[in-house]
Amino acid sequence: MEKLPEFSLKRFYWKDYLIIALGTFMYALGVTQFIMPHQFVMGGLAGAAVLLNYAFGLPVSLMVFVMNALLLLAAFKVLGTDFLVKTIVGVSMLSAFLGMFESFHWEPIMMDEPIMAGLIGSIVAGSGVGLVMSVNGSSGGTDIVVLIINKYRNITPGRTMLFVDLVIIASSFLIFKSVETIVFGIIIIAVMATSVDWVLNGIRQSVQFFIFSSRYDEIATQINLQLHRGCTVLDGVGWYSQKPQKVLLVMAKRNESTSIFRLVKQIDGNAFISQSNVVGVYGQGFDRMK
Repeated sequence: MEKLPEFSLKRFYWKDYLIIALGTFMYALGVTQFIMPHQFVMGGLAGAAVLLNYAFGLPVSLMVFVMNALLLLAAFKVLGTDFLVKTIVGVSMLSAFLGMFESFHWEPIMMDEPIMAGLIGSIVAGSGVGLVMSVNGSSGGTDIVVLIINKYRNITPGRTMLFVDLVIIASSFLIFKSVETIVFGIIIIAVMATSVDWVLNGIRQSVQFFIFSSRYDEIATQINLQLHRGCTVLDGVGWYSQKPQKVLLVMAKRNESTSIFRLVKQIDGNAFISQSNVVGVYGQGFDRMK
């Protein structure tokens, strides 16, 4: 059996699917328990399925599964098999969770506060979508439509997704004959989009450290060994003392900040540390970053 390369992500696969399961669970929870009981509309393929439920009483879980299956058949020829694996898992899990919540027939949540329920549902559902996307997964729906259109037309995915969502929400007028419903739908997709960005930015955000210490070699070694982070040693000069000074540059995840601070202070209590947020990390040289 051929040995997998050192940079293979196969050993992390199970974590990806756990996160997809959690994300689709949250999405289904927000839609069925907070948004649907108050007959709010939303974007995406799930929004189209919800409209069909309002109009004809069709199960949301069944419609999501059927419509996604048709889109996946089209995507198989256009986008290839690599994209389909996690999408099929995401669609199956979302359909299963939607069906599970529909079968419970629980009492509607926060019936006296419909706007608050809609906002909470949007945050929960949007956060779930963000979790799925954080591992390059997909819950199907308009994601597939956007990627297919983007492959053949020079249109940004954001504009395409916004157009599709607005068409779905505007279609609710045929059922409810209410402009107010459309306004609430626009608010819901805006809150969901914000929640998606919030989750993705929070998970992927990196921090940058500049560490000034005479024991830089020990600090760098321990950061390598204990935190599995690479360090870059820079040459500097202290202008006040006119003496050469080594500076450590470290890139890490935001949730590792406390560990780095504690490790540095254990080695050199007088070390000077500067931390700043990083918008993006690109290029090579980060092979030890997990």
